Amino acid sequence: MDFPRSGARSFAAIGLLGCLLCLLPTASFAQSAPAACPALLQKTFNRLQDDAPQNLCQYAGKVLLVVNTASYCGFTPQYEGLEKLYANYSAQGLVVLGFPSNDFGQQEPGKSKDIADFCYNTYGVKFPMFEKTVVSGKGANPLFAELSKAGGGSPKWNFYKYLVGRDGKLIDSYSSMTAPDNGALGKDIQRALAQR
Repeated sequence: MDFPRSGARSFAAIGLLGCLLCLLPTASFAQSAPAACPALLQKTFNRLQDDAPQNLCQYAGKVLLVVNTASYCGFTPQYEGLEKLYANYSAQGLVVLGFPSNDFGQQEPGKSKDIADFCYNTYGVKFPMFEKTVVSGKGANPLFAELSKAGGGSPKWNFYKYLVGRDGKLIDSYSSMTAPDNGALGKDIQRALAQR
């Protein structure tokens, strides 16, 4: 079938417009696509409450405060401050990740259910917690081993903290003596959250 010359131009224009419109969703999708998962987070750990495997890539693009915890330590009340940090800053992109460990002073002897019940019932912990693990020495789990190697040093005691930026790179580490409401830690978290 032959179309008049002006009709052929119209079809060509409509076809071109259609092609351009097809590209728009792709462009907007690329802008809203989730952040690529940095190497540090390409790890899976079981959730404390139910042993369900959790890939840390779900936290890509977030600011992370990684903490080794224990239920029977002088620093255990820091759970309350950590939960407060999580509640105050989670909407801006902060996630606190808790890793119970029995490495120091045998202060986390319980099983997963006991630890989970203690954290929730005593301190109302809602931030992600993972199964009990080794965080120091040759047997350290891969996340803590990499954080230590990246310059954060190995935990010296319970409630050692690592701050990780949205890019999956270690920003700094903090001793057990650094409480969650410490001013310097708070400023570091706010600076990290401001990075896009």
